Amino acid sequence: MLRILLMGNAAAAAAAVVKGPDLLGAWREFVESAALIEPLLVLSVLALAVLSGVLRLLPYWLGAAAVLALELVLTAVLYFEGRTLLGQAPAPLERYLLLVVLTTFAMLAYFDLRGRALSPALSEARLQALQARIRPHFLFNSINAVLSLIRQDPRRAEDALEDMAELFRVLMADNRELTLLTREVELCRQYLGIEQLRLGSRLRVEWQLDAMPRDALVPPLVLQPLLENAVYHGIEPRLEPGTIVINIAAVHDELRAVLRNPYRPDGGRHEGNRMALANIRERLALHFDAEANLSTRAGADSYEVRIVMPYVRSRDAPGAAPEPAHE
Repeated sequence: MLRILLMGNAAAAAAAVVKGPDLLGAWREFVESAALIEPLLVLSVLALAVLSGVLRLLPYWLGAAAVLALELVLTAVLYFEGRTLLGQAPAPLERYLLLVVLTTFAMLAYFDLRGRALSPALSEARLQALQARIRPHFLFNSINAVLSLIRQDPRRAEDALEDMAELFRVLMADNRELTLLTREVELCRQYLGIEQLRLGSRLRVEWQLDAMPRDALVPPLVLQPLLENAVYHGIEPRLEPGTIVINIAAVHDELRAVLRNPYRPDGGRHEGNRMALANIRERLALHFDAEANLSTRAGADSYEVRIVMPYVRSRDAPGAAPEPAHE
């Protein structure tokens, strides 16, 4: 929707620049035509949102023709209604119809090319490549944690190996599709359990999951790399115990996850941390486009990562989701 609004205004601005004798004249042309263009863009977005279910069922060429016809009808209706309200039309109807046709064709071509660029085959290949970048680092550190216990506490090492076997099963599965949030949380618990063997009482974990929906779907391994960073950059450099806080909740139609760990301003920059954040941002974009975002904030003694993504529900998830929280 944002792309449609921006591209529509950009096309109107380009037409005003061509028509206007100078920059001031172009600005006047754009303002004069805004009485028709802005309502047209808003109504177009609303109409396309309402009709999206029907348009998806049509063949592409027929859907494109339907979109073009819809835009022409809306343009004509707003043109004559605007003339009634304003007393006179800012420009001939043919000029607006031509601009609408050119802009609609340009937008259809853009979204078609964008859809091809983000086709399922390409997205799946990129997701697999991104997944492979996470896997070796995680497995290497986990194996080292278990090896350190084999001689000291064989029983605990055996339990840890059983947990790692379960983790390997998840990591080696087909992780191209969204997974249940509850499974992702369980994976994180297993990872933190292995790290607990190595760090002992220095690692403390606080789970805040009262408002977490059990039917939510998330990209696989979207939280574990962040917890890995929290452990290695927030807990390991400390001699005293540190607490990692994980808060996950549904707020309206959004799923929000906040991870907080101790932070040392003089601890330097961590290349691995930036790589993991960039990795997760790209995977969020592949799954949710601009509807998801990841932000970070470094405080005086804590580092916070916040993820916001659409609340996608699973139809066959066990249990009912809790009522979304309200701000």
